[in-house]
Amino acid sequence: MKPVIALCSALLLSLSMAVSADPIVIKFSHVVADSTPKGQAALKFKELAEKRFPGKVEVQVFPNSQLFGDGKEMEALLLGDVQIVAPSLSKFSKYTKKLQVFDLPFLFDDINAVDRFQNGAKGHELLTSMEEKGITGLGFLHNGMKQFSANVPLRTPGDAKGLKFRIQASDVLEEQFKAVGGNPQKIAFAEVYQALQSGVVDGAENPWSNIYTKKFHEVQKYITESDHGVLDYIVATNAKWWNGLPADVRKGLDEAMHDAIAYGNKVAFTEDDNFRAKVIDDKKAEVIKLTKGEKEQWRKAMKPVWTKFEDEIGKDLVEAAQQANKS
Repeated sequence: MKPVIALCSALLLSLSMAVSADPIVIKFSHVVADSTPKGQAALKFKELAEKRFPGKVEVQVFPNSQLFGDGKEMEALLLGDVQIVAPSLSKFSKYTKKLQVFDLPFLFDDINAVDRFQNGAKGHELLTSMEEKGITGLGFLHNGMKQFSANVPLRTPGDAKGLKFRIQASDVLEEQFKAVGGNPQKIAFAEVYQALQSGVVDGAENPWSNIYTKKFHEVQKYITESDHGVLDYIVATNAKWWNGLPADVRKGLDEAMHDAIAYGNKVAFTEDDNFRAKVIDDKKAEVIKLTKGEKEQWRKAMKPVWTKFEDEIGKDLVEAAQQANKS
């Protein structure tokens, strides 16, 4: 019997080793190009995580809505079909109304103010505000300030009247365009180019990186340099999956993500002007620079949206965001 027992023990040990050798596979799904700040951060996370845990962790990055479009990625995360996503902040309003603070038009003066707010106490609170809904925020990732675009020049709020604008699924953004007489249309990001090209919508709002990498400037005649809002992301994971990881792996992945986000945000800061310059150099769309007075007209027209959503968001968050404008 002893040889049989020894053989069984060897087989069990071999099976155990084979099972333990299987890497932890992490699917990181997002909807934009690899060349964007988000795309660069995702690839950096893959590099850092696999370097830290060779053979133990495998990160698979799926850009450009290859797995899920922006309308399905949160559902996929909660179902465990992917482990990490990085949706725009607007996508989280279903899970907490507090994050709508980032959609309020002309609330932040610039990306530096956004950065100060996100790295403050209120920003950190927002990352953990969806734990009960099964979502853990791993950090904020910048893309940049948004610019208006259309096939007619948008210099004053009256120029937007009657135009159809593509928006993300956000009640705040819907009210933002209604405030200037626009007709907002909720359309998935992967469908925006075709919607603009075919005339389903007349205009949109995007940061320079998206405008250039998705070639929106090729199907829009004018881009207004408005800096009216921010298009940032939360890198999010399934809370149950995250908390179920071995403590050392979770700690290492958290550190890798922290460094990857810092890298992506550096790309966002440095590349924003480069993408703007590329759009201008292409000469396919005219870039309109607003005067101080024109920008104030837009701000005044859209500011009532703040009041409309202040109770849902929390007055303390709106005030903290305004305070972040003062460095």
